[in-house]
Amino acid sequence: MFSGPPADPAAPTPPTGSGTSASGSGTSASGSGTSSSGPGLPSATGVGPPSTGPGTTATPPRLPSAGAPADAATIALAAAGLLALLIALAGPGIAARGTGELRIPGAGLTTLLRTVLFSALAVHLGELLAPQLIRPVRSRPRTAVRSWSLYAALAGAAAAAGQIGQLAAVSGLRLTETYATRDGELLLLIANGLVLAALCAASKRPALALAPLAVVIGAEAIRAHPEAYSPEIGAALTVVHLTAASLWTGGLLYVLRTMWLWRGSPDAARALLGRYARLAIWLYVALAATGTASTLRRLPLDTVFTSAYGRTLLVKLALMAVVSALAVAARRRMLRDTDPAVAHRLARREQAVLGAVVVVSAILTVVPDPHGISLRP
Repeated sequence: MFSGPPADPAAPTPPTGSGTSASGSGTSASGSGTSSSGPGLPSATGVGPPSTGPGTTATPPRLPSAGAPADAATIALAAAGLLALLIALAGPGIAARGTGELRIPGAGLTTLLRTVLFSALAVHLGELLAPQLIRPVRSRPRTAVRSWSLYAALAGAAAAAGQIGQLAAVSGLRLTETYATRDGELLLLIANGLVLAALCAASKRPALALAPLAVVIGAEAIRAHPEAYSPEIGAALTVVHLTAASLWTGGLLYVLRTMWLWRGSPDAARALLGRYARLAIWLYVALAATGTASTLRRLPLDTVFTSAYGRTLLVKLALMAVVSALAVAARRRMLRDTDPAVAHRLARREQAVLGAVVVVSAILTVVPDPHGISLRP
């Protein structure tokens, strides 16, 4: 029900080489004329400038070589991963410097584990959502990207289990005693829910993973709000916020991977990005509404610049402003151009900044509650 389109054998590669005329009509095209504003996405015309001279022919358009872009992408991905690791480990300490707040033991490792958990939710929920955007696309290639949901769910379960182990180490409890604590019980529920989601992803009915993933989101929302002031409202806001953020981030990742796979069909790629863009507007509204409400109830105004929570939130808001600008730019280029290459490149940058937002959001769940240093009664 939620699976992607079935994979068909790839279409035969058109012959290359000079002197070979393009099939279908007398119009010839240059073999090196394929243009692309972004890596791997050919232009909407798919042909280069016409050949000149009597009786000359040109090769059909070829997809650009993926060797050099793939190497550059690998280096960029490794650098981004290293940067995310450093931010996760050092971020809580940097945010709390000079605030006078209590030091949270193991805050850096907890942030890293929570980043993995949030990323796992995004990847899995995105893979359940995006195929529904793909099916209505006309003239789409009959190929689908490889699923990452199984590996994401297992990584998320391992991250939840790691948090249980760290909680036991920090509190000086045995594992069996840790399970009896509030956080230990909820983390165990999260870990088991992600294991069930992994089993569903490996089955013939991957959509069944929606049920355990809903349990995971609910448990995480409750775990994130131990405060005495209206925890039910905070948990409800977190459920909506975390769901919308996961669908936005994970859905965009799946769409970008599919657009790369469809780089030989720019019209289908453009249509897919357009369908995602229309959904992303509503996800953005949900994020903005729940984020604003959560901030108003949790952050006293006198601690915006003097608490780790306030400082981290300011960084998150700045990153979200960048994400918004990139998203708007990508949508405008998509409406203006028939070639989706530029919009694809902007959306990739949006995805990269969203990755930073995930890390900063994990820091927000680790730093102390700012009410502890507020001067307001």
